[in-house]
Amino acid sequence: MSVYQIDPLRDPRWSEFLQANSRASAFHTAGWLKALRLTYRYEPVAYTTSPPGVELANAWVFCDISSWLTGRRLVSLPFSDHCDPLVDDPEQFDELSRALRHERDEQGWNYIEYRPPNIKPATDGFEPSETFCFHKLDLRPDLDRLFHGLHKDSTQRKIQRAEREGIVCDEGRSELLLDQFYQLLVLTRRRHQLPPQPRKWFSNLANCMENQLKVQVACSQGVPVASILTLRFKSTLMYKYGCADEQFFRLGGMQMLLWRAIEEAKKSGLQEFDLGRSDARDQGLIVFKNRLGAACTTASYFRNQVGRRHKFLASPHTDRKGFMPYIPNGLLNNVGKLLYRHFG
Repeated sequence: MSVYQIDPLRDPRWSEFLQANSRASAFHTAGWLKALRLTYRYEPVAYTTSPPGVELANAWVFCDISSWLTGRRLVSLPFSDHCDPLVDDPEQFDELSRALRHERDEQGWNYIEYRPPNIKPATDGFEPSETFCFHKLDLRPDLDRLFHGLHKDSTQRKIQRAEREGIVCDEGRSELLLDQFYQLLVLTRRRHQLPPQPRKWFSNLANCMENQLKVQVACSQGVPVASILTLRFKSTLMYKYGCADEQFFRLGGMQMLLWRAIEEAKKSGLQEFDLGRSDARDQGLIVFKNRLGAACTTASYFRNQVGRRHKFLASPHTDRKGFMPYIPNGLLNNVGKLLYRHFG
């Protein structure tokens, strides 16, 4: 069985293949891959057993990351909560895995990593690396049932509070909304003692994803208090980023935005609200998503690695607590610009 390498940004079969595959997500799309390349210079590549000129029967998409700081590796996919290998046949999956391990030796990659959204056994040569909690909300019940599935005190009452307070929600992909979103993101990342992703990443996402992406901002008396960024692909809405000003938590802006997203998804006939991953140690975020009525599962990322792990920082989250609160916003943004390209 032969394995072929394709460019998902140029291969005319890619979009049709994703539309036909039930496990394809927004993270597989050309828009997401193009934004990764434009922002971080990661090169997308997919492997398949389907020859050129033949309809794609399977594909396993990655980004080739080359960094002087953190080494070279193949990741499926950087900054993506999950990215399922779109390969149904176990024999074809094993063949692709063998070909990748051989390519790893040829190319000198430090490791190969893939990020399935569901519990799966490790394929030959791969071991679990990190474990996360994943939340999904089934949108098929009617709105009344969905609302009553929300936690009464921390979610339902916050939504009702936001309505009483006259919170106004705006949505779209304009530069103004992106600016408001990003200002809140910087506040949130500072609170979590993390550098923000570069502003360019969000502009590129908005341009490349087009109407698959939506920014929603909640304002109180003209002041942005909370914002979310969602992605839509086929019958799924994906909650990718959320941020808020802690001075206004009591107003319920974030809960209102998520409920509005659920309402709009229902009206559009979507069937699932993917709330993404949470670090297994982040109990606050896990409880927040549980209180939206979402089902929680646990899944691992898998890695095939050569030799010892790179000795430099494993992620931009490492060793941050001592200095992050004291960095001015402008400099904090530059830290994000410098770091994130090396930590996909």
